[in-house]
Amino acid sequence: MPELAEVEYYRKQWQPAISHCITGIYLNASKRVFRGLDPEALRRGLLGETFTASATHGKQMCFRFGTKHWLGVHLGMTGKTHILALSERPQKHDHLVLQMSSGVSLAFRDPRMFGRILYSYTNSKPSWWAMLPPEILSTDFTLEYLSRFLDRRSRSPIKAVLLMQQTFPGLGNWMADEILWRSRIHPKIMAGNLSKYKRKKLYRRIQEVSRDALKVIGSDWSTPPDNWLFNHRWKDGGSCPQTGAPLKREKIGGRTTCWSPQWQGL
Repeated sequence: MPELAEVEYYRKQWQPAISHCITGIYLNASKRVFRGLDPEALRRGLLGETFTASATHGKQMCFRFGTKHWLGVHLGMTGKTHILALSERPQKHDHLVLQMSSGVSLAFRDPRMFGRILYSYTNSKPSWWAMLPPEILSTDFTLEYLSRFLDRRSRSPIKAVLLMQQTFPGLGNWMADEILWRSRIHPKIMAGNLSKYKRKKLYRRIQEVSRDALKVIGSDWSTPPDNWLFNHRWKDGGSCPQTGAPLKREKIGGRTTCWSPQWQGL
């Protein structure tokens, strides 16, 4: 599933059409990505509107059209945004296509349909955007905020806690592993057992990995350097970039987790 940096990359895919208006809309109205939404209201509302802004928040994207139209996109597991050239036709899994005055079309493709499209017409932020938790790189995401949540989830493994989107929006499996590896924290340690020193280190690494991911992956989908855990964690037989010792892979909290037993001791 796309994480914070991948979502930022996909947000940028529609940016070439900024300041252009929607001249036509194609959608597969019966598809699951439109659950809970009136697709015809979306069609009527957006037609003729100008693409004015876009933003990400964790694993979600928001695109603004005009001053009152809010289009939300959640990628799910297989969703992606892309641009269709003038000569291209929508493919089978392009469930929403916005034809722009520039000649290109903005498409949302999702083969497995775990993603979701949201739409609101309002002067202020819709609830599905306004009620999201503080972003990891915002001033509201403080060490104290982090520590209070760890105390509330004190009996859960720290790996499982880092995947809780209500406090860590945008963090997913590979980012959580990278954060714990850089922090030298074992993924099975209970959140409540982390010392003040470890919590401070964890806080710094959460922000560090988020910034690094946005810079490397979020910019142009570049491959991270080999001194990250990223390139070594995907299959059995990998070695720790710090020690050269074998990595271990095991399910923790229902998710496949990779760590270095020699580097991340209990």
